[in-house]
Amino acid sequence: MLWRRRRARAGARARHAVERTTDYVDGRLPLLEGGGLLRKAFPDHWSFLLGEIALYSFVVLLLTGVWLTLFFDPSMTEVVYHGSYRPLEGVRMSAAYESTLDISFEVRGGLLIRQLHHWAALVFLAAIGLHLLRIFFTGAFRRPREVNWLIGVTLFLLALAEGFAGYSLPDDLLSGTGLRIAQGIMLSIPVVGTYVSMFAFGGEYPGEDIIPRLYTLHILLLPGLLLALIAVHLILVFYLKHTQWAGRGRTNRNAVGKPMFPQFMAGSSGLFFMVFGALALMSGIAQINPIWAYGPYRTDVVSTGSQPDWYVGFLEGSLRLVPPWETVVAGHTVMWNVLLPAVVLPGVLFAMLYAYPFVERWVTGDREEHHLCDRPRDNPVRTGLGVAAISCYAVLLAAGGNDIIALTFRISVNTLTWVFRIAFVVLPPLAFMVTKRVCVALQEADRQRLTEGEETGEVRQTIAGGYQESHEPLDEERRYVLRARVPAEPPARVRAEGDEGEVPRTRRLRARLSTWYYGDRVVPEEGERESSGDELER
Repeated sequence: MLWRRRRARAGARARHAVERTTDYVDGRLPLLEGGGLLRKAFPDHWSFLLGEIALYSFVVLLLTGVWLTLFFDPSMTEVVYHGSYRPLEGVRMSAAYESTLDISFEVRGGLLIRQLHHWAALVFLAAIGLHLLRIFFTGAFRRPREVNWLIGVTLFLLALAEGFAGYSLPDDLLSGTGLRIAQGIMLSIPVVGTYVSMFAFGGEYPGEDIIPRLYTLHILLLPGLLLALIAVHLILVFYLKHTQWAGRGRTNRNAVGKPMFPQFMAGSSGLFFMVFGALALMSGIAQINPIWAYGPYRTDVVSTGSQPDWYVGFLEGSLRLVPPWETVVAGHTVMWNVLLPAVVLPGVLFAMLYAYPFVERWVTGDREEHHLCDRPRDNPVRTGLGVAAISCYAVLLAAGGNDIIALTFRISVNTLTWVFRIAFVVLPPLAFMVTKRVCVALQEADRQRLTEGEETGEVRQTIAGGYQESHEPLDEERRYVLRARVPAEPPARVRAEGDEGEVPRTRRLRARLSTWYYGDRVVPEEGERESSGDELER
C-alpha cells in the first residue's frame, strides 16, 4: 500500500514537471502549434524511399567528411614520402596525397572512413538521380511542385560538382588526369577559356591553388548550399503535401498514409540505420579508389585505363565520341571536339531538365493541381522521352569505357567508337518509339482486364469443341486504380480554331504538339471509367 502511494506521488511529480517544461518551452517556441505537424500523413510506397536514401546518404557524407577534415592537408607543397606504404618510400608527392596515404594506412580506421565517404557519395548521387526519374515518370513535377523540381535538379547539379571536387582532392594520378581533362574543357571555351583556367588553377597548369580551392568548395560552400536547398525542399514537401498513388480513399484533396509520429519516424529511423549499415558493409569488403596503386600525380604521366566515377562517365564518353573538329576564327582556335560534348551538351541537358515542367504545361494546357501520381504507361510520350534520355545517357556512359571494352572483348577501338556514335543517334528515337508502343499495349491490356477480368490460367473446352480461357472479376481496389487513370481526351487539350491564316504560328505549333502528346492513347469505352479520382471518391 505504501509502495503504491509513493508510486502515485512520483507519477504526479513527473506529470507536473512535464507540464511545467512544456509550458516553459511553448512560451518561447511554437511547441504545441507543431502538434498537427507530427500527425502529417506520409504515403507508404517503396518508390518514395529513394529521396530518404539520398537524405541519409548525405548525413553519412557529413559525418565522415567532418572526420576526414581533421587529418587531410589540402596543400600542393612538394614533400618526400617516408610513411608506412613502402612501395612509395622516397617518392616526391604533394602534401595532399601524402596526408591521404596517412589517413589510409596510419590513422586507425582511416581507410574504412575514406571508403565509407566515397561509397556514400556514389549512393547519394544515384539516389538523387533515381528520385528525379521517379518524379519525372509519375508526373510529380506538375503544379504545384514546379519549384521543388527546380530545387531537385539544382541539388543534382551541386552534388555533381561536390563529387568531382572531393574526387580530385587526393591529388593522385587518376584524379589528376581528371583535373587535366577539366582544364582542357576550360580552355575550349572561346575567348575567355584561358582566363578561366588561369583563375581556377592560380596560374599556369597545374598551379598551386587548385587543391586548396577545391577543398574550400568541397567542405564549405557546396555543402552549405546543399544543406540549405535540402531544408527548403523538405519544407515544401511538408507544405504542399506528399504525392500518392491512386487508390480507394486517395484523391487530389487528401493524403493517406502513416502519421509522421510515431509510425513514419520509426520506419524512417530504421531505414537510416539500414543505409548506414549497407554503406559500412560495402566499405569494409569492397575496395574503392585505391590511390596508393595509382601513385602521385605527375603532369607528364596519364594513368592507364583511367575511368571516372559513374556520374561524370557520360562526359568522358561524349569526349571520346566527337570527331576532332576544329575551326580557326580570327586567329582563335575553336575546339568543337571538346566544346560540344563537355560544355554545350551538359548545358543543354540541364536546361531541358529545368524547362521541362513548363514546356509540358505549355504543350498540354494543363494548369490543374496534381497530387496523384501518374502511372508511366498512362503518359506514353512523357515515358518515351524519359526512356530515350536514359538510353542516350547509357550510350555515353558505355562509350566512356570504350578502351576497356575493346581490350576485354578484343575488338577494334575505332570500330567500337563508330558503333557508339551510330547508337547515340539511332537508339534514343528507337527507344522512344518502342516505349510508346509498350505503354499503349499496357493500356490496352488494362482495358481488357477491366472489361473481361483477370485470367485465371484455366482453359475450358466449349460445347462447340473449341477452347476458352477463364476469367475472374478484378477486386474493387484494382478496378478503382484502372478506372482512375488519366482520361483519353483531357479537357485542357490545346486546339487551333479558325482558318489556317488567322491562327498564330505559335498556337498552331502548340496545337500540333498537344495532338502529338495525346495522340496514341487507348480510348476508354462509355461507362468504363470515371473522369478523376475525386469523382470516384464522391
